[in-house]
Amino acid sequence: MIEKSETIAEIAKALVKFNSEVSAIKKDSVNPFFNSSYASLSSILDGIYEPLQKNGLSIAQMPDGENNLTTLLIHESGEYIQSTYHMKPEKATPQGFGSCITYQRRYALGGILNLNIDDDTDGNSASAKPDSVAPQNQYDTNNNPWLNDNTPEMENATAFILANKAKCSIDDLMKEIRKKNKVSKDIDKKLRSL
Repeated sequence: MIEKSETIAEIAKALVKFNSEVSAIKKDSVNPFFNSSYASLSSILDGIYEPLQKNGLSIAQMPDGENNLTTLLIHESGEYIQSTYHMKPEKATPQGFGSCITYQRRYALGGILNLNIDDDTDGNSASAKPDSVAPQNQYDTNNNPWLNDNTPEMENATAFILANKAKCSIDDLMKEIRKKNKVSKDIDKKLRSL
């Protein structure tokens, strides 16, 4: 849900100036499984601080209710733009909630300030059809290679699970891995035990 002040003329001018002055946000983090890079929350905050201040802008972000995050972009004139959205963590643990809030904050900042914080995937992963996911047994019929121990692909799959297990279910992570590799029962068991 988006809310705004009665007028937004001053905040609009400030945003135009902000967008002309903000440098490229450093993509300092890597998702090893997808070989893609993204900007961490700290990199985003470092990259926007001075241009926001210079243009009389400030950001406030806060958890709101159950699993909501509100992002408020404020101009020194008193004008504002505010957005709230809901995201449920995969696991109801302190780490799960923390990861979810960090993820929400990154994307809310990217959206409200029009920042380039991720590699462009052309929407391929978001638009994948469920039936394009490989079957979940060792007799996959796709042409993807088998995932084997002591290979870079296995290292990438292991790193992917370790980096994302706090915010995604192991079944969802295994589905992503199966989009690129066939997985035997032994390797499946090994990855699920991480």
